[in-house]
Amino acid sequence: MFDVRYHVHMTTKTTVSITEARKRIFDIAEQVQRPNVYYTLTDKGRPKAVVMSAEEFESWAETLEVMRDFPNLSEDLKEIERDIRSGKYKTYTRLEDLLHVPSKLKAKRRKKSR
Repeated sequence: MFDVRYHVHMTTKTTVSITEARKRIFDIAEQVQRPNVYYTLTDKGRPKAVVMSAEEFESWAETLEVMRDFPNLSEDLKEIERDIRSGKYKTYTRLEDLLHVPSKLKAKRRKKSR
């Protein structure tokens, strides 16, 4: 299981009560279409929900999926950078192999070798 901890950063500009949000929902929905704009909705002064664009939400969901699929990504990238700098070469798994997508390069190589 992946544990996600977060802290809601509330600003007076983008924090509104749920009651106020109900009155302004169309305006809020339009405003959150801009990059990095979201609204924190509060109930009795406490954060209860966040409104963001569908595109922004999908981006967050994809990021979490990558983090789940590659939990050591940061360390793996550091290892690759060290290997490149030191001249030590390894065979790393390619994205095409992970996704089982035939590489256009492989197809070109096969054609040339015939």
